[in-house]
This record gives sequence, structure tokens and C-alpha cells, in this order.
Amino acid sequence: MIRAGAIVLLAGVLLAGCRTAPPKSPCPAGQAELRTAQVFLAAKAPARLNDADIRRFVDQEVTPRFPDGVTVVDGGGQWKGDENQMIRDAAKVLTIVLPAAGDPMGRVEAVRAAYRARFRQESVVVLPPPACIALSDPARAGGPGRAARR
Repeated sequence: MIRAGAIVLLAGVLLAGCRTAPPKSPCPAGQAELRTAQVFLAAKAPARLNDADIRRFVDQEVTPRFPDGVTVVDGGGQWKGDENQMIRDAAKVLTIVLPAAGDPMGRVEAVRAAYRARFRQESVVVLPPPACIALSDPARAGGPGRAARR
């Protein structure tokens, strides 16, 4: 009986060292992971993006789905279209702060679908890149919610 107890105890001690290490953060020291998605909003020529319309769209469609934060910046793109001609397009780029947990891509797709429907667009580009963030106060780099409110 004592021998069986010793074997169980020894097995427990040996197996305790077999735990897997937690996943290593892809961010350098002093930075925290921040999940974001970029959504590129454009308008087919001759239409132009109106700042008031974009603000209303963000207020009605983006903010309710992603209250942790969104940034809107002017952008633009270019590509070679039919007949090898350069096409340039004005755009707005949304950087949406995603929640730290869960799968928010359904909500990102809802934003994309709402923009396509409201502004009659054929496509809307979405990039869901991983990102790292460094704040001037490293003690505050505690996650996406804190970073978004800064």
C-alpha cells in the first residue's frame, strides 16, 4: 500500500514538469497585443465620399458594434485597371479596435455589408491584422480596452 502511494506521488511530481508553456506574445517587451481590423471605404467615380455621410455611417453602424474604439483617416489607393490604366481612388480607412476575446469577424462583416448597401459599392476591403501597441506609460499597456480609451 505504501509502495503504491509512493508511485502515485512520484508520477505526480514527474508529470508536473510536463505542463505546456503559455503561448509567447508576438509583441516586443513593453508592448501589448491589440486586435484591430482595417476597413477601407471608397466610392465609385464619379461619387465622392462626404465626411458627414461617413461620420453618420460610423455613428450608426460601427460604434454600436465596436464601442471600444474606431479611428477614421483619409486614405487612397491605386491599382491597374482594364487596359493597363492606373486608377486612383479616394477612401476613408477605419481602424476598429476589436474585443480582446471572442470572434468579432461577424460584426466586421456586418459593417462591410452595411457600407456596401448604403453606398452601393461592389466591394469593401477588410484587413484583420494582428498588431502590437506601445503606450508612453508602459504600466497602462494592459490590453485593447485601455489602449482604445487613451
